[in-house]
This record gives sequence, C-alpha cells and structure tokens, in this order.
Amino acid sequence: MDNLIFIDTNILLDFYRVRGGETALSLLNHIDGHHDKIITSSQVEMEYKKNRQRVILQSLNMIKTPDWGGLAAPAFLSEAKPIEIIKKDQEEITRQLKKVKTRIESVLKNPLLNDPVYKVLQRLFKNELKHNLSRDNKIRFEIRRLARKRFMLGYPPRKDNDISLGDAINWEWIIHCAKDSKKDIVIVSRDSDYGVPYDKKPILNDWLSQEFKSRVSKKRKIILTDKLAEAFKLTNISVSKQELDAEKKLIDQLLKQPTSLGDILNIKPPATKLLELLKSFENENQRISEISGSST
Repeated sequence: MDNLIFIDTNILLDFYRVRGGETALSLLNHIDGHHDKIITSSQVEMEYKKNRQRVILQSLNMIKTPDWGGLAAPAFLSEAKPIEIIKKDQEEITRQLKKVKTRIESVLKNPLLNDPVYKVLQRLFKNELKHNLSRDNKIRFEIRRLARKRFMLGYPPRKDNDISLGDAINWEWIIHCAKDSKKDIVIVSRDSDYGVPYDKKPILNDWLSQEFKSRVSKKRKIILTDKLAEAFKLTNISVSKQELDAEKKLIDQLLKQPTSLGDILNIKPPATKLLELLKSFENENQRISEISGSST
C-alpha cells in the first residue's frame, strides 16, 4: 500500500514503557528514516513533551530494590562460600541500580543530550516536509477552525470529558494530508477515541470511517492499528519478526498493567465509566425504594 502513517501520542510514549531492549527501540530507526511517510503535528509534539517526564517516572517506579531480607542466611551458614557470593552480588546490584537511577535523572533533565527517544522524535517534529503541521505552517489556522467546528458538534475523535481541541486538530490534519497526497492512511493508536478493540484488533469508529470516505474518497483506505510495527509493514517498510514480537509483548504487558495516555491523564476508559454509571443507577434505585418504603 502507498500509505501515510499517523502515530498517536500514546504510541510514542510507549518507547518509555517497552521492555524489549534494542529490538523494541529499533522501531525508532524506522521513524527516523521515513519522515516523508509520517503525518505529525505540533499538537502531537506538545502532548508528547507534556507527558514524557511522567511516563519516565512511572518506569522508574517499576525498578524495585530486591528484597535482600529474603536472602538472609542462618548464622551457621554466614561464612559459606555461596553466601559470600550473594553478598558481593548484592553490593554490585545496588551499585548498578544507583547508576540506572542516575541515568534516568540525566534523561529527565537534559533529554536532547541523553534521551535517544527524544532526539529521534525531535528530528521528526522539526522536519519541514508538508505532512508536518508545525507552528510555522500557515494552514494551521484553517485546520484549527475546522477542529473548533467538529469539537462544538461533538464529533469524534474526542473523549467524553475532553475540553481540548487536540484530537480534532489531528483528525482534520489527517483528512487534509489524505486529500493532498492522494494516499491511503494508517492510524496507529490505542486510544478508544478512534475505535474499539475486538478480538485483539481495533476497529475504526463508524462515523470516522464514513466521514473519511465522504470527505476524501470512497476508493481510498483508512486502517486503524494498535501496532507501530504493523503500520510500517503495511507501508512496505521492512520490519523484523523480532520487532513485531516485541511490540506484541508490550501490548500484552499494557493490558495486564495499563499505562496508556488515558491512565496518565486520569481519563477513565469507557467500560469503567459504564460500570460506574450502572452502579449510580443501582444506588439511586435503592435510595428511591427506601424513600418509598418510609413513606408507606
């Protein structure tokens, strides 16, 4: 497919959550080498830089000091050779943990020098290609006008409690780039704003799908995926099996311990909201029943 790729902010922040080592970070090289295929904006840049430090601190909190008390040996074994080795390893691990925390501190304080993810994305955000809605791009005023209109009408992509135009700006920019380039679009996101997951695959929101065909072309394709490696593959950018597997492993980790942008911003997923709503209905019904009972 002759595609353009829009990468949502939550996907970029995943580079700080990933537990895949060099294989996972190698996806950064694909971003760095294909600016011409990536739709981005100053809105994505702002969201990334606004939340980067918070996500790093989340990752730092996951690095726990081992429970050395659980390795304490009884007195009669205190001088045994294995116990001596454990004590030496304990000291080395403690030293290395301090180094890791010092490294993370340097990444927080001076990202342009010490953060490899930041450096790659900075080059993406500062490129002067026509698919980058930077603050120097004059068309940004027209895109913002259209975004304000769709926001007032309640059009997706938009969170229920959102007071920002961010998602609307990004969608209007995607539409513009699709028209201008005459290319198909791949959106990489794990936000429910763009669609719902079913059988471990996201499905694009009905209105967004209809709107894309109406405003762009019925013949053109728009695909929603939650995997950056899959988006590259759909765009004929060579990705390895290791990269595909590493991102799948990351998504499995996130499902077990959610750390999406919505969690960071304290935005509750739709399912949680629905359960809370049902619970409130139950409480209200119970309260009404109690009032009725006392009245009789």
